[in-house]
Amino acid sequence: MRDDVKRIAEEFSYDIISAEEKLGEWYISVKKESLPRVMEFVKRDKELQYTYFSECLGVDYSEWKGKRDFKERFEVVYNIMSPVSYRRLFIKVGVDDGEKVPTLKHVFAGAEFPEREVWDLFGVEFEGNEQTERFLLPDDWVGYPLRKEFPLGGENVVFAEGTLGPAIEDNQRPHAGESFEGKTGMNKRV
Repeated sequence: MRDDVKRIAEEFSYDIISAEEKLGEWYISVKKESLPRVMEFVKRDKELQYTYFSECLGVDYSEWKGKRDFKERFEVVYNIMSPVSYRRLFIKVGVDDGEKVPTLKHVFAGAEFPEREVWDLFGVEFEGNEQTERFLLPDDWVGYPLRKEFPLGGENVVFAEGTLGPAIEDNQRPHAGESFEGKTGMNKRV
């Protein structure tokens, strides 16, 4: 185990669910209520100094049949880096529909808008970073487009000349490399 991961695991032995290496990167799964304390520690600790916030992203595991770190439907993954040791660390929490993840915008100022994106695209709410309107999508959008049950497809696009372009499903054809229920056909020329 890498020394920084070992230090975090010792400091938060009751808050960490798992710590494992995958493809040379370390992932620490944390109880969601402990997330702000863990992140505050890794940022402020003189030895660790994980002060660079790279990203926050969501993952929908509702249809995943493989090994998982959480029983909850969604994972929220924070990607942070130490500019002192040049190490990267991924801190993860699990969350179900209707549950909230504590916001990290007070720990990392850069977390506010990525958390809002996760809400807008997955519907995962962040306590302390609540939204009352859409961030990336139109205000009248219904649903969360990155959830697995959200239907694939498109809508006609209005081009600059005022003409309508076809929706993606209007131009799909079956091909040998089809994936996810045969809905990724190549576009034909119009």
